[in-house]
Amino acid sequence: MNTYYLAVDIGASGGRHILGYVEDNRIVTEEIYRFSNGIKNRNGHLCWDYDYLFQEIKNGMIKCKEEGKIPSSMGIDTWAVDFVLLDEQNHVIGDTVSYRDARTTGVDEKLYQIIPEKELYYRTGIQRQSFNTIYQLFSIKEQYPDHLVSAKALLMVPDYFNYLLTGERVSEYTNATTTQLVAAGERAWDYDLIERLGYPKDIFMPIKSPGTLVGRLVNKVAEEVGFNLDVVLPATHDTGSAVLAVPYVGDNPQDELLQDDPQNIFPEDRCSEDAHQNIFPLYISSGTWSLMGTELDEALCNEESRIHNFTNEGGYGYRYRYLKNIMGLWMIQRVKAELDDKYSFESLCNMADENSRFPSRVDVNHPDFLAPDSMIRAVQSYCRDNNLQVPETPGEMAACIYLSLADCYGRTVKEIEELTGRRYSAIHIIGGGSNAEYLNRLTVESTGKTVLAGPSEATAIGNIAAQMLYAREFTSVKEVRRSIYDSFGVKRYDPL
Repeated sequence: MNTYYLAVDIGASGGRHILGYVEDNRIVTEEIYRFSNGIKNRNGHLCWDYDYLFQEIKNGMIKCKEEGKIPSSMGIDTWAVDFVLLDEQNHVIGDTVSYRDARTTGVDEKLYQIIPEKELYYRTGIQRQSFNTIYQLFSIKEQYPDHLVSAKALLMVPDYFNYLLTGERVSEYTNATTTQLVAAGERAWDYDLIERLGYPKDIFMPIKSPGTLVGRLVNKVAEEVGFNLDVVLPATHDTGSAVLAVPYVGDNPQDELLQDDPQNIFPEDRCSEDAHQNIFPLYISSGTWSLMGTELDEALCNEESRIHNFTNEGGYGYRYRYLKNIMGLWMIQRVKAELDDKYSFESLCNMADENSRFPSRVDVNHPDFLAPDSMIRAVQSYCRDNNLQVPETPGEMAACIYLSLADCYGRTVKEIEELTGRRYSAIHIIGGGSNAEYLNRLTVESTGKTVLAGPSEATAIGNIAAQMLYAREFTSVKEVRRSIYDSFGVKRYDPL
């Protein structure tokens, strides 16, 4: 009988329940349930509906029961930076506002009057993004100060769902680091920083690492879903889970990629514990966002990293995900929607290829592209304002976006190599964007690197992998990553 592990992977547009088990040392996955998600306008803010999402979490668990595939454990991953505040009765305070809301506009400059931007970066290692938790809290402090007075706990989104499941209130490490309130060197809450900003210290829960047991289901939930199980922390930040699923290809002598690799694509992790002997891959976690970076065993919080806006988010095994947030496929997703979904992504890629000589490039990280009323008009306005040829047709618009994204990848690779002192011959592209063959080919051209694409379901696979490591199905990150390669493989794109 198979031992099942359940990954609940929730993103901005939807969520999935994915079951995984081990068979012949390979990981087998099966989607068991799917549901939608989205931002709603409420009281003048863009908000999430957490009551709905939690019901869908339970609905997927009930589906497992109906299928006769009861998991031994489950883990939840979501996006980062968003949170809830709980009062003394454990009720949510205020609206569950999304990071895409405009409430943090201009907040960063006010916050820097209390703690300078440079000092903040040196302490936390987290890149400047106006929607980080630290700025959202500052906005609450200014607009709704009574909310912080009433608050007894701050829980990131997956931590809140874990609390509803188990009654236990903990903060998982990878998501906690995205708050910009964790001391990078100590991997703990920076209480001095928290005090200086006027946030109550006691609302921050103990930080626990991925691979830690949260607890068992509370009776009410167990009765509702029809079984009990362990709730285990994966890397609850979806990118943290995705990075854990970067395949390892370095041990098999038949892996031709390493036969003539003087640059050593896959250098070994220098951590002393056997369980953490691992690689430092160069990766792009490609989806709505493109998170491009590598892994480090120490945070790199120097001035050069700050200037280039690199972040040191937490990873599995207390590693650091040294990466840059790039806008990603969000732009083309919005264009597709604005065109009433008349064109498939494949059609848009084909039209972009036909317009590959279109000359204009935009800064994909410009704030105008974060949440515009119209992405098409935002791109056109950017081009006009910068004296660039304005894309008029769907093909020109798609070419402008895809080529701009690939150019950003090319620049970012050079920055990573310069700042870390490493050289890479290959880039792993994981997540749903790894299926974008056109963008993969553009990435090869812009970086000069071999691209290894897959797995596409990296976040759910990484979530399951953390649970399997907890259950000792695998004894090291290197071993589980090798199994991921054997189980799901990669598609390779080489420079011409």
